[in-house]
Amino acid sequence: MSKPLTESEVRHIAMLGRLQLSDDEIAMMTEELSAIVGYVDQLSEVDVEGVEPTAHAVNVQNVFRDDVVRDSIGPDKALANAPQREDSFFRVPKVLDQDTV
Repeated sequence: MSKPLTESEVRHIAMLGRLQLSDDEIAMMTEELSAIVGYVDQLSEVDVEGVEPTAHAVNVQNVFRDDVVRDSIGPDKALANAPQREDSFFRVPKVLDQDTV
C-alpha cells in the first residue's frame, strides 16, 4: 500500500490546480486524497490475468452517416430565424475592441 499524501504534496497539487485552500481544507484534502490514492492502489492487487484490455464495457460501433454531397440550404433559409442579419450574414454584437485585435 502506498504511503499517505503529505500536506506539502497537497499544497503543491492545489498550487498546480490554481486552487486557494485554507489550512482546514488542506487537512481535509490530505485525508480524502490519501484515501483515493489508497483505493486506486488497492485496484493494482486485482488479478487480471487473462482479461482482455478494453476501452468500453460494451461493443461500440461507428454510428456516423455516409458523407454525401448535396445542395446547401441557402442563406435565406439559414438566416430565417436570425435575430439580426446583414445581407447574407448573421449580425452579432461587437465583442472585441479595435485596440485588442
